Amino acid sequence: MFQLGFVSAILAEKSFEEVVDFASENKFACVEMMCWPVGKAERRYAGVTHINVNELDDTRANHIKQYLKQKNVFISGLGYYPNPLAEDEAKALDEIEHIKKIIKAAALLDIPVVNTFVGRNPRRSVDDNFKIFEERFPSIIEEAEKYQVKIGIENCPMFFTGDEWPGGKNLAFSPAIWRRMFEIIPSPNFGLNYDPSHLVWMQMDEVQPLFEFKDRIHHVHLKDVKIFRDKLDDVGILATPLEYHSPKLPGLGDVRWREFFSALTTIGYRGPTCIEVEDKAYEDSEAMVKTSILQSRNYVSQFMVL
Repeated sequence: MFQLGFVSAILAEKSFEEVVDFASENKFACVEMMCWPVGKAERRYAGVTHINVNELDDTRANHIKQYLKQKNVFISGLGYYPNPLAEDEAKALDEIEHIKKIIKAAALLDIPVVNTFVGRNPRRSVDDNFKIFEERFPSIIEEAEKYQVKIGIENCPMFFTGDEWPGGKNLAFSPAIWRRMFEIIPSPNFGLNYDPSHLVWMQMDEVQPLFEFKDRIHHVHLKDVKIFRDKLDDVGILATPLEYHSPKLPGLGDVRWREFFSALTTIGYRGPTCIEVEDKAYEDSEAMVKTSILQSRNYVSQFMVL
């Protein structure tokens, strides 16, 4: 029923072929492949390039397709998570152009989804950011419609550390904001890459929104989160978020996975569910990184047939 995969960012040092090999050897149906521009990363898990869309031609595209077919693995989506609403407009417009290149690459590779962020200027209000959103984001969705590709917006607020204060760097963090986004851009190509963990640490129900936004769920991330209640009681919800929570592997945090998968089955979701590893406890070595992916697989496999 569900197509289990993982997000390739955790295997940052591996080649495209090595990532696919790992997926094939370990009973994964799919992988979300990272498509950042080649260069230095600005943050953890960013800057990973397993498909370089700037060098993608018919020859490379055919190689990718044939390699996936040979290994019986598919790409669930192409991933790139920049800040299209950033204060630095020139940089933001460059990032928007890269998203459009990824959309074209997805069409060339027969991949149905491109996952990204809406972005945000953290120094400005939600209303101010929506004005920027209305100026910059429609062209992305127009490109997606042109190439018949869906856009999945991850609901991470990108507010973890002091440099992202006070509003974070991704506007699309709550159901109220999703509702407003989809009113402005009603295209069915525009939807969510749904990650339940972010809702949990923001003190929201991680299951109920699935029912309202069932037609907008284009991709799913499987990541858990642990809220340290004693720390939250000490610093409060206005503290920098990493002071009171930490990303964890599925099953090691506070996400209600049984209820979550029950809701996915109820709404008829049949798309990819990709493990996203951001658990620092499993990053000491390559062996631990691989263990984190397999341990996550073993936990979530109780809800699906591999």
